[in-house]
Amino acid sequence: MRRKNKRRVFENVAVLDAGAKGKTIGKAPDGRVIFLTNTVPGDVVDVQTTKKRKSYFEGVATKFHSLSEKRVTPECQHFGVCGGCKWQDMGYEHQLFYKQKEIENNLRRIGHLELPEVSPILGSKQQYFYRNKMEFSFSNSRWMTLEEIQSDREITDRDALGFHIPGMWDKILDIKKCHLQKDPSNAIRLAVKEFAIQNKLAFFNPRQQEGLLRTLMIRTTSTGELMVLLQFYADEPSNRELLLNYLKTTFPEITSLLYVVNQKQNDTIYDQKIISFAGRDHIFEEMEGLQFKINAKSFYQTNSEQAYELYKITRDFAGLTGNELVYDLYTGTGTIAQFVAKKARKVVGIESVPDAITAAKENAAHNALDNVDFFVGDMKQVFNTKFIAENGTPDIIITDPPRDGMHKDVVQQILLIAPKKIVYVSCNSATQARDLELMKEAYKVVKVQPVDMFPQTHHVENVVLLEKR
Repeated sequence: MRRKNKRRVFENVAVLDAGAKGKTIGKAPDGRVIFLTNTVPGDVVDVQTTKKRKSYFEGVATKFHSLSEKRVTPECQHFGVCGGCKWQDMGYEHQLFYKQKEIENNLRRIGHLELPEVSPILGSKQQYFYRNKMEFSFSNSRWMTLEEIQSDREITDRDALGFHIPGMWDKILDIKKCHLQKDPSNAIRLAVKEFAIQNKLAFFNPRQQEGLLRTLMIRTTSTGELMVLLQFYADEPSNRELLLNYLKTTFPEITSLLYVVNQKQNDTIYDQKIISFAGRDHIFEEMEGLQFKINAKSFYQTNSEQAYELYKITRDFAGLTGNELVYDLYTGTGTIAQFVAKKARKVVGIESVPDAITAAKENAAHNALDNVDFFVGDMKQVFNTKFIAENGTPDIIITDPPRDGMHKDVVQQILLIAPKKIVYVSCNSATQARDLELMKEAYKVVKVQPVDMFPQTHHVENVVLLEKR
């Protein structure tokens, strides 16, 4: 028999700090930590617990006795329901403060590292409309507000084009205006929805696995290029072409108009055939004269302006003179590798995703770079003694792993190679700290530079320079 989770109420709880994953922290009367989801440090609230664990509670604020001075009015009408921008109610300067604090705490507490003075976090000039890629989902059974559910009126407008409600795979919040991607993103999304409703095009039902319209992806670049990809479930050529022709005519600025018919249970497109309807099958991003071809499946940093700042910091930390052999681990589509190539003797990039390496090679050829080589394979298997013997011992290693950090075998291989410098770029300072601890006997931390890529969220990037002791 399952034990009931008894919910408790704590009154007049002071919210003390911001914690991991965007949650805030209070203290229960018995001293246990309470992780909260809807408060700002400085609030004083009553808390209804949702989970109880041995050393902590999770809960939500049900009553606000006083509001924090750190609070601001959220820009977006969907804040609090949409889970995309959880820190919109906190002033940007305070967001930066807590991001910097988290990085320093992780490096010290998890990594047990001796740190130099950590550079002030580099904030984003654009605090809204900074993303270059957005993905929206269609649903014929949109998420309804409590007010709608409790009303007597019949709800007939159930079609939605927007975002998944956090933790609910089949519930879509209909988005009126999103503050993450610049125009014409909102205009395209709203026009697609209106046209589809007027022409009785069926929105997807994820439970029944039926309907025509499944997802909409919009990508933009700093050069003004625009990609739109519509994902269809049902294979209905006449209806598909009706919508695509409407988009082509209404938004002539679209550089690349694509579609895919995907009848799998999930909506990932990486194993699907992408079909070009109008324009090119790719768009170009540009950085310091380098051009990067982006197709529908390409990974590219989603904040172009801050990506440029991140790459400049990475190159600066490497301190290249033109004589170095550089390894770029987890190279992705090779953007960092190509960005540093003109100041290095040679750059070798390694990545596990074959399509990414294909794109990296194409971009290097397009940019006329003859001092970069790219290799595909699982990092812990490819990056071995034989590979080093064939490609040379690197003077500098740049590593930009996924959120899980580096495999311990990769860390051990780096220690065996013993390059003069390591530049570690991370989107998760907790796993970064774990990896750095494994290297702290051989390397000292010389520089630390946090970079805010994602305003209004708790996510933050960090760049660390290591030098041999």
